Amino acid sequence: MAEIQEKGGDSGKGGKKRAKRSSTKIDMTPLVDLAALLITFFMLTTTFNKPQTMEINMPVKDVDPEEQIALKASNAMTIILGENDNLYYYFGLAEDNPTLEKSSYAADGIRKVLVSPRVKSNEKMTVLVKAMEKARYKNMVDILDELKITDTKKFALVEISDADKDMVTEQMGN
Repeated sequence: MAEIQEKGGDSGKGGKKRAKRSSTKIDMTPLVDLAALLITFFMLTTTFNKPQTMEINMPVKDVDPEEQIALKASNAMTIILGENDNLYYYFGLAEDNPTLEKSSYAADGIRKVLVSPRVKSNEKMTVLVKAMEKARYKNMVDILDELKITDTKKFALVEISDADKDMVTEQMGN
């Protein structure tokens, strides 16, 4: 605890009396225990952030190609994830030779397209996401986030076809 030590004030010279000096010494050992208890208390009572996950329903592997429903060109939108963080999209199917548009991952880029009346007014609209070989994994996560933000109900992760690759090289000059 606290302790006061007194020092003698009379030096014996000249007969002058000096005031007694007192020094205080505080024992800090109990404060260390208190700090450890407080740290332990706050560590045990805080709630940590839980990682957020996105639920993805995977398709059944044993499905005949004849049983799959054909997608109409008017109900299809394709997003192509290219290299160097490039993003392309088009409406319709690749066989119809549509016009390829370039966009970005920003809020005024692909998000603006996904909330446009052309996409939101069509209840049967399916967004196909295709990634090229040199696309980054971060881009796939970003586009899945955009689909979640825009509340897109129907989307599919599809392998990129040769027609899509050719379209990107021809129309964008990559």
